[in-house]
Amino acid sequence: MAEDRVIDGRGLMPPEPMELTLTALDTLPDGEELLLLLYCEPQPLYGILRQNGYTHRSQTRPDGTVEIRIRKA
Repeated sequence: MAEDRVIDGRGLMPPEPMELTLTALDTLPDGEELLLLLYCEPQPLYGILRQNGYTHRSQTRPDGTVEIRIRKA
C-alpha cells in the first residue's frame, strides 16, 4: 500500500480545506486513504463524501486536531 496522502487544513480558511480535499479525492486510487487534519469536524464535507461513495472515520487528538481518514467505499 502506498503512503497516505495528507492535507493539513488546520491553518487554512474555509472553504479551502474542503476544496483541496475534493480535488485530492478525484485522483485517490482504490485502497488508499486521504488523511485530513482540521481543528473542527467538517460536517458539510461528510454529506458530500457519502453522496460520492466515500467513507470516513474521525478521531480527535489530545491537541484538539481532528484526524479524518477518507477512502472509497
